[in-house]
Amino acid sequence: QVQLVESGGGLVQAGGSLRLSCAASESIFNLYTVGWYRQAPGTQREMVAIINGGGGTNYDESVKGRFTISRDNAKKAVYLQMNSLKSEDTAVYYCNTFPAPIIHWGQGTQVTVSS
Repeated sequence: QVQLVESGGGLVQAGGSLRLSCAASESIFNLYTVGWYRQAPGTQREMVAIINGGGGTNYDESVKGRFTISRDNAKKAVYLQMNSLKSEDTAVYYCNTFPAPIIHWGQGTQVTVSS
C-alpha cells in the first residue's frame, strides 16, 4: 500500500513563507496529476494546487500568485512553496492524487499562520 508523508509545516507569522514536502513510498506521482489539499477546523478538505505529468499547474484563486507547486518524480516527492502567508491559510495540508484521491491519506502537516 502506497504511503504518503507530508512535512514542513509549522508556526509562521503572516507574510512569512513555508515549504511543504510530500514523499510517497512508491513511484506513483509520475502516473497521476497530484494535488495539495488543506482542511481547516470545521471545514471540508479543499484542493489548493495541482500539477500534472507535464508540469502544468493550477491553483485555487485564494492562493494564486502566492503558492507554487512542484514535483520531483525521481525523488517521489511533491512540494508546495507558500509565500505571503495569511491567517486564512491556517490548516492541515495533505497531498494526494487529483481529481480522485486514490491513495490513503497521510497524517498531513499543520500550518499555523499568526496575524
